[in-house]
Amino acid sequence: AMLRLRLLTWDVKDTLLRLRQPVGQSYAAEARAHGLQVQPEALGRSFREVYGAQSRRFPNYGHGQGLSSRQWWLDVVKQSFRLSGVQDEAALTKLAEKLYRDYCSSDNWETLPGAAETLSRCRQLGFRMGIVSNFDSRLEAILSQCNLRHHFEFVLTSEAAGFAKPDGRIFEQALRLGGARPEQAAHIGDDYSRDYRAARAAGMHSFLLRAAGQGEGPEVPPEHVLPTLSHLLARIEK
Repeated sequence: AMLRLRLLTWDVKDTLLRLRQPVGQSYAAEARAHGLQVQPEALGRSFREVYGAQSRRFPNYGHGQGLSSRQWWLDVVKQSFRLSGVQDEAALTKLAEKLYRDYCSSDNWETLPGAAETLSRCRQLGFRMGIVSNFDSRLEAILSQCNLRHHFEFVLTSEAAGFAKPDGRIFEQALRLGGARPEQAAHIGDDYSRDYRAARAAGMHSFLLRAAGQGEGPEVPPEHVLPTLSHLLARIEK
């Protein structure tokens, strides 16, 4: 069954790029550089708790609630350190600013296996390409730093869109940007509800990146599952 696709949209985190090391380790290393000893495991736990609470209280980086995504992140970093026992407010401010900048760089991000090759091949095959990611405005810089930006006609973040996946309106914006009808487009991502199911609810095709032996999630037709990104080409070859 030929899919007749024109547009491919891509999630970023854990689809094309992943963190080189856990957040707790990066944060603890930065704290050490500022003369502070904090346990990476404790920091990791604090971060997950704070990030979850901040996401519930101020969804999509505080969009429409008077917060900039930068302020949203600075608060998350400071609060994560406070929860891990760091009291020095001057040090917290310095740490937060530095970490906010550092997560823009390829020092903290690496490309997933097969990503660069698959993206190049998709472009050679003539697909239009875009990013649809629940991310803040730093994403353009991160993709450029990691040498992936040139593959894409557009980068649509939830911050810019004003809606976060699984909200169908972010996919509608992507389809307008990519000049395609839903049935001419496929979305590729690693999250069942935000990527796979949400794109299908918007009328698009979608593929779920799910490494072999990665916890059994909801049932997905095997032809929609990608054990690695390199498997995509066999599914969509025109």
